[in-house]
Amino acid sequence: MTTPQITIPDALLPHDGRFGSGPSKVRPTSVEALAARATDYLGTSHRQLPVRMMVAEMRNGIAELLRAPDGYEIICGNGGSTGFWDCAVFGLIDQRSHHLSFGEFGSKFAKAVAAAPHLAEPSVAESEPGTHPPLEPVAYVDTICFPHNETSTGVMVDPVRVGTADQLMLVDATSGAGGLMFEPEATDVYYFAPQKALASDGGLWIAMVSPAAVERIEQIAASGRYIPPSLDLKLALDNSRQDQTYNTPALSTIFLTAQTVGWFNENGGLSWAAGRSSASAEILYGWAEQSPVASAFVADPQQRSTVVATIDFDPSIDADTLVEVLRSNGILDTSGYRKLGRNQLRIGMFPAIDPDDVKALTECIDYCVERMQ
Repeated sequence: MTTPQITIPDALLPHDGRFGSGPSKVRPTSVEALAARATDYLGTSHRQLPVRMMVAEMRNGIAELLRAPDGYEIICGNGGSTGFWDCAVFGLIDQRSHHLSFGEFGSKFAKAVAAAPHLAEPSVAESEPGTHPPLEPVAYVDTICFPHNETSTGVMVDPVRVGTADQLMLVDATSGAGGLMFEPEATDVYYFAPQKALASDGGLWIAMVSPAAVERIEQIAASGRYIPPSLDLKLALDNSRQDQTYNTPALSTIFLTAQTVGWFNENGGLSWAAGRSSASAEILYGWAEQSPVASAFVADPQQRSTVVATIDFDPSIDADTLVEVLRSNGILDTSGYRKLGRNQLRIGMFPAIDPDDVKALTECIDYCVERMQ
């Protein structure tokens, strides 16, 4: 299909046209700060003080941002959230886990566990895309796993503690950490990568772990189970306590993460950051409710994500064509998740994205739709 030649007036365009759901918008001020450290930070040893001080700044800032309870620790390692699933397979799940699977990323973790020869077949609760299964107690498992926010579908689950005291609550917060409010005591492992709500780059996983999770990590490490060193959470724990990673990290990712976390904390912490996302969500979902051609994919308002919105379009508007028209005008990365296969846009509403830019986006979509019909 030929992309229509539609030029959006400059007065309608957002100040920053990046609305990707990951990698997400990186703040130009953070990049400028990184450039200023080109000669004394980038290209230096990650075992030396300048980098370790940056890791400490990042870890301490995240602990403050997430309101880490007494005894909880911030640990980190290389590989992103996908890599952390493998870490959890080796070093957190003792025998059997339970998973909520309601999108691409929750299902991938469950599949990774199912493939592990040393673990029992996991229990999995599934639901149709656009919904989530109930988070409820499950017997005969030692670990309960679910996404805080399913990036592929725009569905979020409020973490609550279910089950018994010896069951760990593992929450995949990759697209939620920094953009969604939650009760930290309801989690044992709140893990994420920083390329979404934390406006950084990829390649790093970060986790806030409870004393119970630390105890599980240490018990499994001492059990004799084979664990590849790069996936060994005990090594990650020991190195994190020294403000370093087991192997060489991407220094730019650490720096950009620390910059964003500092910005959040200076302005009021998680409530301020999540408030920006909530403001954007109110604008976007409110617009969709009023639109004659758009609607929220997630029917239940309580399950609608406030950091990633999935918006369906009437068949009269080809969403892929709309994406290309927007891209030709500098509005980027609004494509729906391909495997979902719907006629929709997926729009990041992370805290670094200005709510005024989300408002401008809706006006630009309206402008394009009028000329595509």
